[in-house]
Amino acid sequence: MTDRLSILVPIRVLEGESVPEGVPELLAHAHVVLLGYHVIPEQTAPGQARMQFEDRATERLDEYQEMFEDAGATVERRLVFTHNGQKTIDRMIAEHDCMAVLVPNATGPVEDVLVPVRGAIGVDRLARVVASVFGEMDADVTLYHVADEDTTDDDIQTLLGGLADRLAEFGMDPSTIETRIDRDQNPFDAIVDVSDGFDTVVMGETDPSLATFVFGMPADQVANRFLGPVFVAQRERPSADEDE
Repeated sequence: MTDRLSILVPIRVLEGESVPEGVPELLAHAHVVLLGYHVIPEQTAPGQARMQFEDRATERLDEYQEMFEDAGATVERRLVFTHNGQKTIDRMIAEHDCMAVLVPNATGPVEDVLVPVRGAIGVDRLARVVASVFGEMDADVTLYHVADEDTTDDDIQTLLGGLADRLAEFGMDPSTIETRIDRDQNPFDAIVDVSDGFDTVVMGETDPSLATFVFGMPADQVANRFLGPVFVAQRERPSADEDE
């Protein structure tokens, strides 16, 4: 793929979060929407917080932007002082038409990518994210599905084969794409267990339990479960969320 997809990278810029090792190289072929945000108390006006902290936050964003650009990414950035961090992230996704959000855990060179596939909804956007980020890397991609007892082999082949075909259409080498199937397991637990053997996870937002797992838990707990970076491919949104 030649078009750069927009990937949102949210950083709590005044709370000790930074751009971890390996993340700029991971997004070398992406358009990075770098969101520096700081959650403020309800009684504090965003304008007041900006006057107090903007210089320090801007200095850090300058550094992070340079890291991404040096790795080859194109970058646009936003600095937001907000009462609601998740609402700000949702709004940035909509305003900048971000195809995915990255939970930026540290990584070395990426060799193995896990792509959990739960259903056909959102498969096209999932394929676009995988191909855009990893298509020019020397990485193997494993399409992973946890089937229940009622799912037939033909159903699984249709699902995973369709995604593999889309990846090939987007320019990925079919020889780098593998499939893995497990049956009669809790999908959430199975994905967590299997992810230990991979450098990066790319999953769709269409599964609420997985989206909640990534964004509904503190960052340190996410890092303890998914040691590498986690991309969450976003579902299509009809309109931008309202500002906080």
